[in-house]
Amino acid sequence: MSLGGLLFGFDTAVISGVTAALHETWRIGPAMVGTLVSAALWGTLAGAVFSGAPGDRYGARAVLRLVAAAYLLSAIGCAVAAGPWTFFVSRLLGGLAIGASSVLVPVYIAEISPADRRGRLVGLFQFNIVFGILAAYFVNSLIGQVAPAEIAWRLKLAAAALPAMLFLVLLFGVPQSPAWLGMRGRRKEAEEVAQRLGLAEPATAQSLEDGSQRLSWSVHRRPIVLAVLLALFNQLSGINAILYYLNDIFAAAGFGGLSADARAIAVGFANLLGTMAGIGLIDRIGRRPLLIAGGIVTAAALVGVALVFSDRLAAAWLLPLLVLFIIAFALSQGAVIWVYLSEIFPAAVRARGQALGSATHWAANAVISLMFPILAVGDRAAPFWVFAVFMLVQSVLVWRLFPETRRRALGQLVGRMTPRDPAGDRRSAATNQAAV
Repeated sequence: MSLGGLLFGFDTAVISGVTAALHETWRIGPAMVGTLVSAALWGTLAGAVFSGAPGDRYGARAVLRLVAAAYLLSAIGCAVAAGPWTFFVSRLLGGLAIGASSVLVPVYIAEISPADRRGRLVGLFQFNIVFGILAAYFVNSLIGQVAPAEIAWRLKLAAAALPAMLFLVLLFGVPQSPAWLGMRGRRKEAEEVAQRLGLAEPATAQSLEDGSQRLSWSVHRRPIVLAVLLALFNQLSGINAILYYLNDIFAAAGFGGLSADARAIAVGFANLLGTMAGIGLIDRIGRRPLLIAGGIVTAAALVGVALVFSDRLAAAWLLPLLVLFIIAFALSQGAVIWVYLSEIFPAAVRARGQALGSATHWAANAVISLMFPILAVGDRAAPFWVFAVFMLVQSVLVWRLFPETRRRALGQLVGRMTPRDPAGDRRSAATNQAAV
């Protein structure tokens, strides 16, 4: 199931190796290139918004089969596109698949995982995203060296079809989650699947109680607030803005001689190492300590970068500070976000709750990526000061507001986050409001 993360990462990064070829092949200007590249981002936002409801209704497995088919069609469509608009539609389709994956894969893994290993297993989704990004860099480099220039860009894009096909085939061998089966009243099937998976926690009874719920502010206020805050802070760290504009950041610091490949490899491996460490620690020390400590370390690294651009620190510090930032982010927010979002909502609205967090994540990504170069024009250090402040705010709010979810059964977490008795929603919602 985590193969969906690899496709997520690969499709996100592979475009970096074909933008110049798109310009040369179709004689299009920067505005159209930007439109083709951003198509996947807007598709991702739409996929995150609209995948939650069908995921709750039909089950994550069923919808993910359509997602796998969308990945496959997107890869083929981009590779054989005869013009910009065919390419745009194919990229948009791939974005829809990425957005839906960010919602449904963590939900499914969380629902089939034992409480004591849930963090590591859901964390594999993030690991595969990072691995997919590195794989895209490697594929771009390899194909660029061995294939003729006129077809190299098409082969790079077509490479995603192989893991997409594998993902689609494998999805026909996995069961629906016990929590979803229980929620739909299919208790016997739920118990059989839970037994096959070795799940000891009694999730099915809880799921049956939640079957008629909708995502509601009055009932689910606390998990909604936590999901939105976590997703916002993920992007207010500046992670995607920094990755998108990495070459510009280095150039502004006078690193024009450092190759793009060397920068991508250094940052990519830092991301991979941090993610691996986060997956190893998330079930040992918990989600809260990683978010609190990670916020402090990322803030320190961002302050260092701001000092470099304020000419108060030597430019030679830029690469090690950015590597420190990437490792700290991957160890904390990168490892935690998809795990935490998949844990805090009840089964009946889990996919819709995850969709809310994911949509917030992608919307903030779009806005911050747009604002980053605008802020940097007046003061190159300004964005990094802003990001550092938000990371410190994250640490404080996580310490004050976020409950620990480590080693707790999903049913136990639901009891802490939302009222158990729908008739008492108003009274329990007031309690949740006071808690938040």
